[in-house]
Amino acid sequence: MRTRIGDIEILRGIAVLMVVFHHASGNLFTWTTPNMERFYAYFSGWVGVDLFFAISGFVIARDLVPRLLAAPRGEATTRMVLAFWVRRAWRLLPSAWLWLLVMLVASLAVNQTGAFGPFRTNLEATVAGLLQVANFRFAEAFMQWPYGASFVYWSLSLEEQFYLLFPLVILLARRYLLHAMILLVLLQFFLVRTPALMAFRTDALALGVLLALWTQHSSYLLFKPDFLERHKYGLAVLLVALICLWVLGSGQLRSVNIKIGMIALISAALVWVASYDRGYLGFPKILSNLLIWFGSRSYAIYLIHIPAFYFTRELWFHTDAAAQGFNEDFFYPFVITAFLLIVVLSELNYRLLEAPLRDYGKRAALRIRDGSDGFADMSDSVRSK
Repeated sequence: MRTRIGDIEILRGIAVLMVVFHHASGNLFTWTTPNMERFYAYFSGWVGVDLFFAISGFVIARDLVPRLLAAPRGEATTRMVLAFWVRRAWRLLPSAWLWLLVMLVASLAVNQTGAFGPFRTNLEATVAGLLQVANFRFAEAFMQWPYGASFVYWSLSLEEQFYLLFPLVILLARRYLLHAMILLVLLQFFLVRTPALMAFRTDALALGVLLALWTQHSSYLLFKPDFLERHKYGLAVLLVALICLWVLGSGQLRSVNIKIGMIALISAALVWVASYDRGYLGFPKILSNLLIWFGSRSYAIYLIHIPAFYFTRELWFHTDAAAQGFNEDFFYPFVITAFLLIVVLSELNYRLLEAPLRDYGKRAALRIRDGSDGFADMSDSVRSK
């Protein structure tokens, strides 16, 4: 099974760019103009997180579910679960911990504008991020008190909780996994989401899992949307879907009360189109390659974009032009500076930390799964006592 799907990487690139644009308001741009107000009134890039969730559910389930269900019960299953957890931990935690530390130190050492917030607030947020309960803290803090510079970690904690529990759900549900995921979607679909519920929304994750389960059935190939290959229909469908997401996510356009469920459905539909990896999204090759780069670095970009915004403000704060405060004259300097910081730091993070430790995690997971880590000897020793 292919571990990387090019069209899925394109969706990741789109998702992370949506989130970056969304967070620029208030975090990078500390001022507003009529044009910016109009843009952010209708462009709600926070829906990119739900697209990420649908992708995660699909990517994780398409590999893990068949492996776990095919493994003999007993030690082999335990090994499979432990290997999955180890691989996820080496893939995600080192980069997340590094940028938690960077933001915590910056709140003490590089914070003349106050962008990073108080040290104590960031310390509390760092603890929540390390313990993978940032979504609990985010739900409590939302619109009540400052969270800290690492507020984006709420979604990372939710995904980590999913990675921790999902293998256990597979083993408990087994042949009823399909029903469990459908029930999880239906229980949330008609809910009007409060801020607390928003921090625990898992319908897009569950829909991604359902899509992965469908790929194991013969009917999946019968429904290939081959018509999207013709006359750039794919690009048109993608644009319409993105517009629908933006409208549903807009705070100005009140469309339906069940908009979060609708956002999850549209996100899953986009993942379905991309899952065939047939170029159905309709992008020209140059743009596809660019979005694939953003997609492959999307985890680093997600972690880095907020500190990059705050570092940009700190850098320009020391210039003579900032003496009267930041205003629309800083738009292009801010955009260029933040873009360069995000691209350079994300590439360095990917090459020097993320990719090497991801590969190490794969090797460690293989040793655990194949029994070459001493686990079997330890188990035999325990049983013999």
